[in-house]
Amino acid sequence: MLAVVAPGQGSQTPGFLAPWAELPGVAERLAALSAATGLDLRELGTSAGADTIRDTAVAQPLLVGAGLAALPEVLPDVEAAAVVAGHSVGEVTALAATGVLSADEAGRLVAVRATAMARAAARTATGMTAVLGGDPDEVVAAAAAAGVVVANANGAGQVVVAGTTEQLAAFAAAPPAKARVVPLAVAGAFHTEHMAPAVAALAEHAAALQPGRPRTALLSNRDGEVVEDGRDALDRLVAQVARPVRWDLCLERMAALGVTGLLELPPAGTLAGIAKRALPGVEVVALKSPDDLDRARALVAAHAGVAQ
Repeated sequence: MLAVVAPGQGSQTPGFLAPWAELPGVAERLAALSAATGLDLRELGTSAGADTIRDTAVAQPLLVGAGLAALPEVLPDVEAAAVVAGHSVGEVTALAATGVLSADEAGRLVAVRATAMARAAARTATGMTAVLGGDPDEVVAAAAAAGVVVANANGAGQVVVAGTTEQLAAFAAAPPAKARVVPLAVAGAFHTEHMAPAVAALAEHAAALQPGRPRTALLSNRDGEVVEDGRDALDRLVAQVARPVRWDLCLERMAALGVTGLLELPPAGTLAGIAKRALPGVEVVALKSPDDLDRARALVAAHAGVAQ
């Protein structure tokens, strides 16, 4: 049983789209998604510097564009995947991949999401920090002491805390024992109360859409549950902007469904690494560049199936 996952903000790196942009099908899809988002995704993904693509208003459309442009190269029929899920903004990619939204609708939606979240982030200097390892109770206690909150529960001993820059500095100064603290390349405290102003803008845009029914099992960041109704999936995506991402529960659901193979869309690596630790025995492929297409296609051929 195959799962396809789409990464979230912070996974982008300068030039990551360069090898993909040389593929005719990908280039054409990037051009269409650029028109939908209002950004030159090819230029941003091939030539822009780290500071430019760190901007929330740029990073989110770039990530969704990359995933949707590359997906048909390895999985022409999404129903070959039993399970689809996306981390944070990757949920937009997942909704489009499963047919809840068209690619153009996803492009326009992520542009609204990104702009609204960038504006919310500009109100206060905030950020996010990954916490790797450590005792879970001690991580929570250290977060509470510093005033930060757990914004992403990613599983496999990784959480992401978020808050103001002062709160994050206090957390870094007194980190949990035996934990590694890594600041993330994001420009806001996403999935916290700091993003509340963005929810209304996104909800207004989403209300005018007519979402379709997911064509395959679609997992929600809210609780890891399979979402069977398109409107419910869209409503969850909107609300999730200011709620914690429970990727750990998505992974638990994959295990319960019987996933045997997992493919991460570009810019891949982060979710694949977590899956290797959280889902022992599951074959994992990170689709980082076109050089990985043969391995990815072999994974699809070996594990494609239908969720029970």
